[in-house]
Amino acid sequence: MRIYEGSARRDFEEVFRAIGSDLDARGMREILLVELEEGFLVQGLAPIGDAGNWSESVGQIAKRSVMYRDEEVATLMDTALERRGKRRQPSVRPYESSLRVIGRYIDETRPRDVFLFEQGGAYVLRMLHVDQTKVEHEIVEFTEGDITALVGRAPGLRGREQPTTRR
Repeated sequence: MRIYEGSARRDFEEVFRAIGSDLDARGMREILLVELEEGFLVQGLAPIGDAGNWSESVGQIAKRSVMYRDEEVATLMDTALERRGKRRQPSVRPYESSLRVIGRYIDETRPRDVFLFEQGGAYVLRMLHVDQTKVEHEIVEFTEGDITALVGRAPGLRGREQPTTRR
């Protein structure tokens, strides 16, 4: 997808927010997100079966993969924007909130590509930075506490505070 290559409409904050909202709707957990040329591939654990009906699979989970291509991301973003305008009360949508603040952090560095995985509410982000003199990866860890704090500060967050990075 390469957000910053010719796509002025999108940024990681809004793209990740829209993908996060879809992941919340799917009930996915423990995600792995990889940026590819054609979009984003997300793998995670998702519930099996219909929770409204009795079946042998209720309460079980399975690994699922979802490919978010450029067109699908655009549709998700439009739908999310429309839904947010109609929402009366804030809802608890963990991936929508968490991925949004991580996307905001990514937007500040404009990497070449991203790789993100989550476990138990904490995230590890790997970003590739390329310029004329170097090619390097940056690794950033967001603990569950970091995410909670960033989400809490999100309304006033304008790029001032960032988590510690490790290379």
